[in-house]
Amino acid sequence: MSIDNTATPIKVTTFASLGLNPLILSAVEESGYTVPSPIQAEAIPEVMAGHDLMASAQTGTGKTAAFILPALHRMSEPAAIRSKGPRVLVLTPTRELAQQVSDAAAKYGKNMRLKVVSILGGMPYPLQNKLLSNPVDILVATPGRLIDHIERGRIDFSRLEMLVLDEADRMLDMGFIDDVERIAAATPATRQTLLFSATLDGVIGNLAKRLLTNPKRISIAATQARHENIEQRLMYVDDMAHKGRLLDHLLHDTSLNQALVFTATKRDADALADKLLSQGHSAAALHGDMNQRERNRTLVNLRRGQVRILVATDVAARGIDVPGISHVINFDLPKAAEDYVHRIGRTGRAGSTGIAVSFASNRDAGNLQKIERYTGQSITAHIVAGLEPKFKPRSQPSNTRGKPGGYGRHAHADGARRESQSHNRFGDNAPRRNGNTGNTGPAGQERRPASSFSNGRGYNSGNR
Repeated sequence: MSIDNTATPIKVTTFASLGLNPLILSAVEESGYTVPSPIQAEAIPEVMAGHDLMASAQTGTGKTAAFILPALHRMSEPAAIRSKGPRVLVLTPTRELAQQVSDAAAKYGKNMRLKVVSILGGMPYPLQNKLLSNPVDILVATPGRLIDHIERGRIDFSRLEMLVLDEADRMLDMGFIDDVERIAAATPATRQTLLFSATLDGVIGNLAKRLLTNPKRISIAATQARHENIEQRLMYVDDMAHKGRLLDHLLHDTSLNQALVFTATKRDADALADKLLSQGHSAAALHGDMNQRERNRTLVNLRRGQVRILVATDVAARGIDVPGISHVINFDLPKAAEDYVHRIGRTGRAGSTGIAVSFASNRDAGNLQKIERYTGQSITAHIVAGLEPKFKPRSQPSNTRGKPGGYGRHAHADGARRESQSHNRFGDNAPRRNGNTGNTGPAGQERRPASSFSNGRGYNSGNR
């Protein structure tokens, strides 16, 4: 398979010029959209022309519509084969992202007669069996649960026309590569295949060679150009008590509308959410150990504004698209630089502005260096008057000074920006927690890195 790197950018001014079915175009315009985003402008015509596609674009750029709209356009024509099976299959790494895709298909296809079904982990099998016993047009699924149904012979892929791999890099990170290839092997060789990923090289490129045929390749916004509408801040912390006081300060900032707070583990998400609730905040946790009903209820409350602070893990937050999120707070830094990009992309959606704050101790120098090297941007250190860190950030070797990841110009004593004392509403009580973090869950589920609370200075999670 050869990869065509010469896809010609297509300049369009409106969705009307893309040639979408009028029923779809009407739903798009009713949603308030008239001009396609760059990824939509380039991807939609290529997909409608029948090409396989490899596409890379940052979160919040309309990536979902870039494949859902042409998929719906395809649904406007009758199927060549009669069966109950889906004509379009979308694979996503998480339940939240699957729900986002399903919602988009329902919204833009509301004027059409079609059936959209989601097959996700956490949903009861009898309900899924009933859904799959009726005709399906668009099937959105997470790989693990879909494999279960394939093995039980409950899905007929004989009329499948399009396979979409959404956030393929994340599916590979979560250990789904074998499942993805097994699912692809169960679908017709004549299918059209679309692959969306943060990166199109390395393992993803090898996967594309196996699954795609002469694909067009589109890349929108290089890593270095991402998130220009998001102000990224770094706050150094001495210990868990100091981190807790800084978080309290941020959450009392009147400019904060809704915040997404990231922790390293599921247990820590529960513990921190409980602590914030006890302090009077409208907070909730979101992680992979929650059943689908709990996750859906939490996200609905977040979208309605009934939850102001959502404490989540990386995998659970994947696909969250809530315009009200003004702040992302990395209570624990991610281990992977790619996860940092996806985390902060939960704010500043659809052209709005956002603020991303990352807490870092002196031991996080390596992670910060990886993040800044990956993004090509230095994260400016901020200090809250009265909550200054006691330690001086560790200096890097001279050959890293002035480069992304170098600490020389971040030192808090060297002119780092100070914030006003007017929002200092913190206490000196260091919340505590006892207990271990637990073991890594089953393969394909959220990874459980070492808990930031396991040093005995964390929050009290109770018996979970």
